[in-house]
Amino acid sequence: MAEMMGKIVQNLPSAQCCQQNRQFGALYQRDHGAPQHKHNLLHFQGRKLAWTGISALQLRSVSKVVNRGVIYCNVSSSATAVPSLEKADFLKLQNGSDIRGVAVDGVVGEPLNLTEPVTQAIAAAFAAWLSDKKKADSSKRLKISIGHDSRISAQKLQDAASRGIAGADFDVVHYGLASTPAMFNSTLTKNEDFLCPVDGAIMITASHLPYNRNGFKFFTNAGGLGKADIKDILERAANIYNGFTPESLKEAERKASSSISKVDYMSVYASDLVAAVRKASGNIEKPLEGFHIVVDAGNGAGGFFAGKVLEPLGAITSGSQFLEPDGLFPNHIPNPEDKAAMKAITQAVLDNKADLGIIFDTDVDRSAAVDSTGREFNRNRLIALMSAIILEEHPGTTIVTDSVTSDGLTTFIEKKLGGKHHRFKRGYKNVIDEAIRLNSVGEESHLAIETSGHGATKENHWLDDGAYLMVKLLNKLASARASGQTGGSKVLTDLVEELQEPAVAVELRLKIDQNHADLKGGSFRDYGEAVLKHLEKKSESDPTLKKAPVNYEGVRVSGHGGWFLLRLSLHDPVLPLNIEAPSNEDAVKLGLAVLSAANEFSALDVSALAKFVQQ
Repeated sequence: MAEMMGKIVQNLPSAQCCQQNRQFGALYQRDHGAPQHKHNLLHFQGRKLAWTGISALQLRSVSKVVNRGVIYCNVSSSATAVPSLEKADFLKLQNGSDIRGVAVDGVVGEPLNLTEPVTQAIAAAFAAWLSDKKKADSSKRLKISIGHDSRISAQKLQDAASRGIAGADFDVVHYGLASTPAMFNSTLTKNEDFLCPVDGAIMITASHLPYNRNGFKFFTNAGGLGKADIKDILERAANIYNGFTPESLKEAERKASSSISKVDYMSVYASDLVAAVRKASGNIEKPLEGFHIVVDAGNGAGGFFAGKVLEPLGAITSGSQFLEPDGLFPNHIPNPEDKAAMKAITQAVLDNKADLGIIFDTDVDRSAAVDSTGREFNRNRLIALMSAIILEEHPGTTIVTDSVTSDGLTTFIEKKLGGKHHRFKRGYKNVIDEAIRLNSVGEESHLAIETSGHGATKENHWLDDGAYLMVKLLNKLASARASGQTGGSKVLTDLVEELQEPAVAVELRLKIDQNHADLKGGSFRDYGEAVLKHLEKKSESDPTLKKAPVNYEGVRVSGHGGWFLLRLSLHDPVLPLNIEAPSNEDAVKLGLAVLSAANEFSALDVSALAKFVQQ
């Protein structure tokens, strides 16, 4: 296997792939005088078995004969629980369909909670979950690929995850610096030279969050895991963590030394993107020859796009910036929604007189663009541009977006492009799942996209892939040139020329004080829902306002030539408020309508809204 075209480096020795944090390594050697635990505990939740350090194959055998309850499996009498492991609240690590936590110590008020032992338990839990889903027979070893973005904690978490996976008798394939979309693709690619397809994939990333954070995204060939799956994995992980012993940890490290291979999968992923653009141009080898395109990777994982995608297609990439991975993100937050980040790529386009600028977030599942004049294609404009391209290919199709998109976008999609705009909930997984659901009930949808820059297409297996979104723009440039059109990125700008954009667009955050007496020990979610119900009732009695006839999240109301949406955050005690209007005066009127209702809730911090309406 190691000789195949040089693509697989080798099975890596423990010294290379399991470079343990010394503090964690001490877990194996101290406190051996603690009380003996002669059994490892296996919890069954329904019919699901939690891994505790024995192999996945053994677990499958056990699960055939046990339905419910708790069983105890004998282990050697020397198995001692690890007393130095700190208590961990695994469910607090859930962030919707992702896992996120603090992986680097030293930031005041942000205690470490994504440690190496916690990571090892989570990876082992994913292996157990995957084993259940795949229902694999005992003759086949399953494979899990691991990739990471540029974060400074990536290496230690990769090694810890590898121990968890190897300890469950799975093979581990390291991709090193990778993108989130590539990790999903590795479950689909059929190429034995690259050990593909893998059975599952883990991306180590925390998107655009600060350097001290990190987390995980999980994939199978069915796509990214959902909220219920993540909760299941974290519950399993808690049981695994509590059952760790010095012996089981040592055994996992030993297995990792012989179960890890390293593959340059990003070259496969990039070559697929190149092939897609060439196909769109009629199989021209260098369809972007002469185009000057600059890339801003924000020191994340997207630097490959310039050298491995654009240059093979003939594009000039001089002036591209922040391509080198640096987990401290010294230049700007790698986030297409961030104003400083967009200013940086816009300036790079103008300084280099480029035809197009492309910017990615840290793990390349989000993106945005800038045309040759410095006009940004992000948020509603990016959705409009992608909708125009998709509706050319699939006339009449439904475009699914998140809840904060503008009324002008609806008019553009439905009146100008002849499509249907289906506005749904915030959260990229919500938007994608809704598009999949619509297709399942007979309503054709080919694009699901959020204002954040997450976008997924039916043709790309509903994967939110920032690089693929940019490939769709490149396809348009290449096909336009092949048909004799000139003008560079004006081809793209012209597609959204009729998009109506509001003069005023603001987002304010109204925080709920969870310690306030008004909550009376209740949840912030219940309190927030009460605020929304009250606002809805007051809006219905105001003749200048009209509640949206179809709405899936929060309270959306039109009036004074604009609209507002107040909703409850997916994870935090916050009510985000979006207001769009044709003038500042009209925006203030909408803000006052919300403030009138919100003022009746003492635990709600309305200071940001009060300041806005007083301007």
